[in-house]
Amino acid sequence: MAPILTAQTIQSPRHRTHYWEAGPADGPLMVFIHGWPEIGLMWRAQMEVFASDGWRCIAPDMRGYGGSSAPTLSEDYAFEEIVQDMVELHDHLGGGAAIWVGHDLGCPVIGLLAAHHPDRSRGIVLLSVPYLPRSFALPSLIPLVDRTLYPADPYPDGQWDYYRFYLTHFDQTVADFNADIAATLSAIYRRGSPESIGQISRSAKVTALGGWFGAARLAPAIAPDTALWPAADFDALIAAFRVTGFRPGNAWYLNDAANIAYADRAPDGGGLRQPLLFINGAWDSICDINRSRLGEPMRNACAQLTVTTIEAGHWLPLERKAEVSETIASWLHAQKP
Repeated sequence: MAPILTAQTIQSPRHRTHYWEAGPADGPLMVFIHGWPEIGLMWRAQMEVFASDGWRCIAPDMRGYGGSSAPTLSEDYAFEEIVQDMVELHDHLGGGAAIWVGHDLGCPVIGLLAAHHPDRSRGIVLLSVPYLPRSFALPSLIPLVDRTLYPADPYPDGQWDYYRFYLTHFDQTVADFNADIAATLSAIYRRGSPESIGQISRSAKVTALGGWFGAARLAPAIAPDTALWPAADFDALIAAFRVTGFRPGNAWYLNDAANIAYADRAPDGGGLRQPLLFINGAWDSICDINRSRLGEPMRNACAQLTVTTIEAGHWLPLERKAEVSETIASWLHAQKP
């Protein structure tokens, strides 16, 4: 039988973190950090594998998601605040050096945690979004755009145009996503395809379309992809977003200046000494490091870097559940971090 995931909550004067736990309480610690627009349950498959192998697996709902606190101010979603949430969680869990696994916007959280608090990690796994020493922020991303695929005119922000649209049309984006939560999440969670290679990403056209869903301002009616989320977990995801809406999660994008300033305060220019595994999605039309210079800062900043590519889109932990676990396990065995 698969290990049971149990729900836990910790409360500090500044934040409440809800998290899922599996595996022996005295096992080595592995912490799974989700990104946008996810909750801790997205890591169920990986947690079951590693808990069965003796790891103590933890997957928090990040700030603004699920059962964790969702403050109202945009500045409360700066990475420095979110990293401090993870410091508090880590202290609660005993404070021993952990393996940290992140996906999407969970990756910059782990990268900044490792840079500012290196003793808290003995190994790092990032999926989809590579480490950027000067933080995940438009000023860091745009210089790395593939200008062969995305000429500056008409694609000044390349595949990051959606990010720009969040900054310039924040309230509209939130309203469009919130108009039909179930349809929005069903539309977002689709598997990648090799047909995307060499094609302009839809994320580069959001401004021109007037939003992710164009003039309709509403996600199309589409059945969820049950190969990604188990039905019960997808229902939990929908229920969570019906409580929080998309405003908290989207507010993570609103703090570029503060995030860069925080990254710039890291020792050694943000260089990482810990072993780091980056798992790249070959069909990820936004973040694939093989079709742009997006991986260059990570390669320059990480002393013990391993890169592997899996044939999948952006939702790697969901699209390739077993393969992701096998890749991490193989790396752990080889690195012994």
